[in-house]
Amino acid sequence: MVDLESEVPPLPPRYRFRDLLLGDQGWQNDDRVQVEFYMNENTFKERLKLFFIKNQRSSLRIRLFNFSLKLLSCLLYIIRVLLENPSQGNEWSHIFWVNRSLPLWGLQVSVALISLFETILLGYLSYKGNIWEQILRIPFILEIINAVPFIISIFWPSLRNLFVPVFLNCWLAKHALENMINDLHRAIQRTQSAMFNQVLILISTLLCLIFTCICGIQHLERIGKKLNLFDSLYFCIVTFSTVGFGDVTPETWSSKLFVVAMICVALVVLPIQFEQLAYLWMERQKSGGNYSRHRAQTEKHVVLCVSSLKIDLLMDFLNEFYAHPRLQDYYVVILCPTEMDVQVRRVLQIPMWSQRVIYLQGSALKDQDLLRAKMDDAEACFILSSRCEVDRTSSDHQTILRAWAVKDFAPNCPLYVQILKPENKFHIKFADHVVCEEEFKYAMLALNCICPATSTLITLLVHTSRGQEGQQSPEQWQKIYGRCSGNEVYHIVLEESTFFAEYEGKSFTYASFHAHKKFGVCLIGVRREDNKNILLNPGPRYIMNATDICFYINITKEENSAFKNQDQQKKSNVPRSFYHGPSRLPVHSIIASMGTVAIDLQDTSCRSTSGPTLSLPTEGSKEIRRPSIAPVLEVADTSSIQTCDLLSDQSEDETTADEETSSNLEYAKGYPPYSPYIGSSPTFCHLLHEKVPFCCLRLDKSCQHNYYEDAKAYGFKNKLIIVAAETAGNGLYNFIVPLRAYYRPKKELNPIVLLLDNPPDMHFLDAICWFPMVYYMVGSIDNLDDLLRCGVTFAANMVVVDKESTMSAEEDYMADAKTIVNVQTLFRLFSSLSIITELTHPANMRFMQFRAKDCYSLALSKLEKKEREKGSNLAFMFRLPFAAGRVFSISMLDTLLYQSFVKDYMISITRLLLGLDTTPGSGFLCSMKITEDDLWIRTYARLYQKLCSSTGDVPIGIYRTESQKLTTSEDWTSSLVSRKYSVNHLKSQISISVEEWEDTKDSKDQSHHRSNHRNSTSSDQSDHPLLRRKSMQWARRLSRKGPKHSGKTAEKITQQRLNLYRRSERQELAELVKNRMKHLGLSTVGYDEMNDHQSTLSYILINPSPDTRLELNDVVYLIRPDPLAYLPNSEPSRKNSICNAMGQDSREETQL
Repeated sequence: MVDLESEVPPLPPRYRFRDLLLGDQGWQNDDRVQVEFYMNENTFKERLKLFFIKNQRSSLRIRLFNFSLKLLSCLLYIIRVLLENPSQGNEWSHIFWVNRSLPLWGLQVSVALISLFETILLGYLSYKGNIWEQILRIPFILEIINAVPFIISIFWPSLRNLFVPVFLNCWLAKHALENMINDLHRAIQRTQSAMFNQVLILISTLLCLIFTCICGIQHLERIGKKLNLFDSLYFCIVTFSTVGFGDVTPETWSSKLFVVAMICVALVVLPIQFEQLAYLWMERQKSGGNYSRHRAQTEKHVVLCVSSLKIDLLMDFLNEFYAHPRLQDYYVVILCPTEMDVQVRRVLQIPMWSQRVIYLQGSALKDQDLLRAKMDDAEACFILSSRCEVDRTSSDHQTILRAWAVKDFAPNCPLYVQILKPENKFHIKFADHVVCEEEFKYAMLALNCICPATSTLITLLVHTSRGQEGQQSPEQWQKIYGRCSGNEVYHIVLEESTFFAEYEGKSFTYASFHAHKKFGVCLIGVRREDNKNILLNPGPRYIMNATDICFYINITKEENSAFKNQDQQKKSNVPRSFYHGPSRLPVHSIIASMGTVAIDLQDTSCRSTSGPTLSLPTEGSKEIRRPSIAPVLEVADTSSIQTCDLLSDQSEDETTADEETSSNLEYAKGYPPYSPYIGSSPTFCHLLHEKVPFCCLRLDKSCQHNYYEDAKAYGFKNKLIIVAAETAGNGLYNFIVPLRAYYRPKKELNPIVLLLDNPPDMHFLDAICWFPMVYYMVGSIDNLDDLLRCGVTFAANMVVVDKESTMSAEEDYMADAKTIVNVQTLFRLFSSLSIITELTHPANMRFMQFRAKDCYSLALSKLEKKEREKGSNLAFMFRLPFAAGRVFSISMLDTLLYQSFVKDYMISITRLLLGLDTTPGSGFLCSMKITEDDLWIRTYARLYQKLCSSTGDVPIGIYRTESQKLTTSEDWTSSLVSRKYSVNHLKSQISISVEEWEDTKDSKDQSHHRSNHRNSTSSDQSDHPLLRRKSMQWARRLSRKGPKHSGKTAEKITQQRLNLYRRSERQELAELVKNRMKHLGLSTVGYDEMNDHQSTLSYILINPSPDTRLELNDVVYLIRPDPLAYLPNSEPSRKNSICNAMGQDSREETQL
């Protein structure tokens, strides 16, 4: 065994116990030197400098003592003047000699000694090598003049009564006051405004001038009028105010010369002081000054932080923020680093805003500016990004730094942050509310493709409106569309609610249906008291509790509503119908007045839900099909909920074996394995079993796996969805996910083609290669060949995203110019194509599908101007492209962030509706189309009952499309000018003759050319000039035959002539497209050039009246329950059950 102790080395000498007791002798022999640093600070001069100059608090005390000493010397001078008896005579000796008592002389000598010693000491401590710089300073010279004669009189007693101009110490007191204020600011670590310092200097200068003049005149007039101090003060005030009464005037030449000198000094010094004061005042007006601490503690205010403030952003914020009654007493403090814009300055001068809005020029990264805005006392801080910058990532970085700075300065202040890029969102997770622009933008664009006008639906829900828009319009669709736009989302606790209190212990669908039937409100979601997650339509198995928070859609919140029973209604003769429509249902009257709504209640007695009001039609009903509507159960019956229908696609089961083989739809369901950015919400989607090679994602390039080079060669069963974007940003991922969500039937999945200006990076391709039928193509929307290759001729939707490179323009509203022109070109080339566009500025929506001479568009423009003059926040809502969901502006979602201050649940509900977040048990937004087989339901209330009783769906609105005839705009215009039957009858005759001629001409052309394509024209381009020439000849001939006395007739003929010319132009464009397709080797079979959407208009009815009649082709917005909520398995086994059921889809179609 080895001896372990022998292997341990001995301790060094200094660690031995003997050395610890006796001391380490070797340590004393070390050649080490102890060094003390900053020895110069231990010298006597440095210690004095530290006390008198460097130390802020001691320096402040020294300057305060010096200021008091100077004031004391001036006070002793006044006492000497008052105690002195005026001597007789006009001898000059009275100027140089005065009567000074011995005690007064002693006090003045003591003050002089202390002052001189302090001045010499400070001069020595601040000496930097130039002695003359210290001696020739004006304060030092004045100190010598006022102190040295008193010191000399100690050694020469005969000079004790020598006159000394001690009143000049007032200027030394002014100098000490300025230094004292500076030291005071340094001591309390607070930077006071320069305006305060400048005002203090100006006031002290005026006082010193007046005091010097008073004392000088009084002393020089000792040999004249013998003026006292009060007479001298009176003379100085009258003289400096330029009044000059002349009752008191100087007599001696010396006093007159002194007055002239003082006036000259005043003319030089005072203008300089006033100029600096005016400059600082102008600068303060630009910077905005401060928000006082007293106001911050007694008033409520919010802070708006922006990098640049535009008039549109400001007005959107103010209109939406102050739309809520409880925010009327709040103040808005704007913190912006740039100077106030001219338009913003003009708006903030309006009395309505000048008393509420305070503009501060400053940066959120400076604690001084945050202190000026009193951020620590603010109720909330809104931080908005600048979306008009070319580098949006840089704009996000600035927003992140502002959020960090505010959180560091005021950790308890609620933060409302707007971010542009989704990959930057995780940096501001600490914020209370975050809106990511690209997430919402692409999600709305995606849902627009499967649920039409989702963007318009969300925009109307997040805007504050009373539903008064369009009520003066003669068109019925504008009245009902404007009235329904006033619906918003509100919340209330169930046990405190009149709407929902009686449904405690009932199922959610039962409460939703009966609340809508009785009150006209639409219950869309709930939240448990002990849970933060909101559940949209949790389904019929959800039982309502008394403490649940209910979220509902209504024209106003319940607290602003008054209720009347039917008996009271009959007695008061209140009109029963607010929505005029034939129905046997009880009518719900909603009277909106001054923010209060009166709702007529129905009879609350118990009766069958399948009573006579929902009875089946007896006439015209089919014998084979006996449709019926089951009652909505109070508590869900397990047998009535078919989980197989919710987790499988029956339409897929009905397909034959050949169709299944040809379709080859072998998809899995699961979470995407790769996310392009941090912070994306996991969504259960349709996925491929194996990811697609990157080469196969390129649509227009063949590879070793496939030989297709255009969209037509793939042979897709469903129409394409094309997205035209500049770059493949991470936001595009949020466009794909809602279209591949697990609840979408896989047989209805549309192929997605990304038309990108720049090639995508590998990270983006890694994210999309797991999704089925997703392709990309490098090309531009400006190039017709690229559009044809990507399959625009048989696309269901064309989504055009505003390009980031064009967002920054010299003129703000020109940022959308390129996008608007490109979309207009697409609209002219492919008139049947559904184009969905995103713009930067909402005002530019009027240029979408622009027709310069269309009377109906001009009438809508006038209506928009009238609504804007009335102060509407949704003046643009009647534009046909916006009402139809063809265009939207992401800036309209800024109101979502503003509303979150009052409704903190709005962002969560919007994200659930758009599919950005998926909460277990929460439903999703989808749609269904009303067909001829569904018209037996007749009314919206019966449809509500049918959906709630069968599938548990909750309808929230209708997307309606109506035909728009050519005479509609003319009739509407004629109604405004009171032109009645005669003009309209003449127009109808002319339009009939024109249509008959066009039909004859079309039949001749079709029989001559024998085309196989629908609505096709001749491919011979030489026929077009002939057709145009004949059309113009016929139009001229028709105009000569018409009555010359009718101006409307001539206008109508001109309109028809333009229609013929336009038709020929469309034919030319069709020939251009067909020739390019033939040149590229593409088939022209799918091109439909004459199908134009100009003859229809579409609009949204949010939460319409229960007695609203259903029409053919109505699209109903539904919130469908989560299919996974009905699985019998527990939550931990959910993933396993889904993985075992790969290939099964959720049922999308609602069988009525």
